[in-house]
Amino acid sequence: MRGITSWGTCLPHWRLDRTAIAPVAGGGGGRGTRAVAGFDQDAVCLAVEAARIALASGTSTPQPRQPDALLFATTAPPLADHTNATVVHAACGLAPDLTAVDLGSSVRSAVGGLVVALRGSGATLVAAGDVRGGRAGSAEEAGGGDAGAAIVVADDDPSSPVVAEVLATASATAEVLDRWRVPGEPHSRTWDERFTEVALRPLVLDAWERALATAGVTPDAVDLLVVDAPTARAGAALARATGATRVADDLAATVGVSGAAHAMLSLANALEDLGAGDDPAGRVVALVHAGDGADVVVLRTTAALPGHVAALGAGRTVVGQVAAGAPVAYGRYLSWRGVLDVEPPRRPEPQRVSSPAAWRAAPWKYAFVGSRDPDTGRVHLPPSRVSADGLRTDTMEPAPLASATGTVATFTVDRVAYSPSPPIIFAVVDFDGGGRFPVELCDLAPDEVAIGTRVELTFRRLHAADGVPNYFWKARPVRGATAPDASVPDGEDA
Repeated sequence: MRGITSWGTCLPHWRLDRTAIAPVAGGGGGRGTRAVAGFDQDAVCLAVEAARIALASGTSTPQPRQPDALLFATTAPPLADHTNATVVHAACGLAPDLTAVDLGSSVRSAVGGLVVALRGSGATLVAAGDVRGGRAGSAEEAGGGDAGAAIVVADDDPSSPVVAEVLATASATAEVLDRWRVPGEPHSRTWDERFTEVALRPLVLDAWERALATAGVTPDAVDLLVVDAPTARAGAALARATGATRVADDLAATVGVSGAAHAMLSLANALEDLGAGDDPAGRVVALVHAGDGADVVVLRTTAALPGHVAALGAGRTVVGQVAAGAPVAYGRYLSWRGVLDVEPPRRPEPQRVSSPAAWRAAPWKYAFVGSRDPDTGRVHLPPSRVSADGLRTDTMEPAPLASATGTVATFTVDRVAYSPSPPIIFAVVDFDGGGRFPVELCDLAPDEVAIGTRVELTFRRLHAADGVPNYFWKARPVRGATAPDASVPDGEDA
């Protein structure tokens, strides 16, 4: 039996209320909210977070599962002429003997990778992340959303059981130029959405009928249909055309359409919905993707599904992440996207990261691997070759801490240091199990941090210089953690 063994999703912390757009841009907007990546998040950061969840939650062993291949998809790659999947590979601490490749820069790329993985062999991690935008006041700006999603596809294994068995896949391909972006331009261009619906409908129905025939099911036997289309209107029309009666939430009202990541994000949301319900085993789930053709995947859930949903925890489900979002002002959103050019603090901008230095320190920089003295148990951050007492050299053991949580020992709010979105909140964090390290905090306002705040690590983009993104780890609050002791004095404001 082959199918999906685990998944992970990442919705950024911030939400833009669409009603805030029209008063500033003079038009556009609408109802609902869209997910907004922070200034320090790009497609790779979103994919890393989703992939780490997928790898950790899909196995009963203490160590994350090591896939045989990694496929990364996005429409917004941080770099060209460089494999962005290698950053995901490094940040997830994956073995060096697996294949890690990019799938291209179209909204169909992630679904294509999922179909290839389901038809193939071995364990494949399909990861996607996207940051979607558009001109101020445009439908693309309001309707887009930023998200990451990852799915592990493998054969059934006692330590990593299949939670959704693949019954059939089918594809239909045609040249339909309904959306495009010229290389180097920041925003996509689109044709009329009525044309999109008319052009894609026969392709979707062709792939749909072939997939159902192979799976041996009828439209009324599909328990939940997931539709990923360029627009909510096209998705609703295509869903009606399939004849399926129960259609999953397309997340357009709360997240927005998240490009290459959206199909897997919506599928994960559907599986979480079924896994939390009564008698979830044996349910038929169909994924329909419309874009540059059509792809259909038909799955049947197994008895292992509820266990996986429970292992994720409420805070890591799509619904949980939607509920945990915080508002961001439209002006700040525009500055994060580079549309509104605000003056930064008057301090020198950072220099480009050194490639040799990053290569030498890859386990630390990308996977947050410190060192542990086997004689004393002391954890060194950053890793050290020499013991604290100076008596031992090169005897340290690796100490992976990317999944560790910690407590803020002290902090400062710096309004002077350079940042695209000041102020910067720095904190000294004591990690559970050992290790102390000064780290930048994110996804919170200055008045939300206090000594004793519980935090977890998250992979972020510190800055970019000469077009080179500099990735490292920041810390964010563990939402829902015990409140800090108010009697402890707060940190000082720089």
